[in-house]
Amino acid sequence: MRIPHELQLAIEHETGKVERSLLAQASAQLTRQYQAADFASPVITTAAQRAAYLAVRFPATYAATWHVLSEGRRLAAETEIGSVLDLGAGPGTALFAAAEIFPALQRATLIESDAALTNLGRGMAAQSPLSAVRNASWLRHDLRSGLPHSQHDLTIISYTLGELPAAAAELLVRQAWSCTKEFLVLIEPGTMRGFGVVHTARSLLIASGGHVLAPCPHDAACPLAGSDHDWCHFAQRVERTSQHRVLKGGSLGYEDEKFSYVVAARNSVPSARARILRHPRKLSGHVQLTLCGPRGIEQQTVTRSQKSIYKLARQAQWGDAWEGPEQVP
Repeated sequence: MRIPHELQLAIEHETGKVERSLLAQASAQLTRQYQAADFASPVITTAAQRAAYLAVRFPATYAATWHVLSEGRRLAAETEIGSVLDLGAGPGTALFAAAEIFPALQRATLIESDAALTNLGRGMAAQSPLSAVRNASWLRHDLRSGLPHSQHDLTIISYTLGELPAAAAELLVRQAWSCTKEFLVLIEPGTMRGFGVVHTARSLLIASGGHVLAPCPHDAACPLAGSDHDWCHFAQRVERTSQHRVLKGGSLGYEDEKFSYVVAARNSVPSARARILRHPRKLSGHVQLTLCGPRGIEQQTVTRSQKSIYKLARQAQWGDAWEGPEQVP
């Protein structure tokens, strides 16, 4: 996918203010800190780092959030989203994605502790063609000190929980759930650590009366929990700009952002029958799928003779919902 043109122009405007060598240095610093999961102190502290974040991380986190919100809307198409609360908003990445996905969106509240990131996001939002983005309310507030209690249809915590101590993350999830009318979306990097953060929050939300809409097709225990070699994560491909390739030292015209996520619903909503957990193996005359369903992780083989679902299996991708019939034991 490609991020919207007006967002790309806004990114280029901001990165153009920073000397190229400083931008490259800041990009390398951010990469090292995120890979080390070093959040003892703020990761982004300088103008160069803010510009580097826009260039190398904003497109990827936007793409992951867009993917998750699109799946939530597909599964709950009849639920209208008129308001969104973005916690740990940064420069407003999740808001920009939500406004693209939910045409009925009218009210948005963004909470971020970093004043410079808030100002950066406000400037980018002012250029949006979408009124919900331009008129969003931006609040400077530390998420570790409680939330202003205001309910929204959709609450999003994207790439934020993993940067908090465990106790603070748990408190934030509880408070975010109390602010949620319809859906709470949590997204973290698709690492074993990120999955662990999401799984902990998933368990908490189920215990609080929430229903898992995605990616899990059930509210039962996660079959990958406790594994020391495997975890639930997915990927979204995003197009790279020439600047992005230079800063990341990559030659490909795209990158795959890997992420773990959960969408919790206030009310029970029909979910997918199963979720595809691996790249399907598309072989001659048959497709092998690794699925997560109510019975746990299962392998299903779809053959050419199964005409009704064979084409679906050939088109299926890692992370897709799978609506084909269960395989007879």
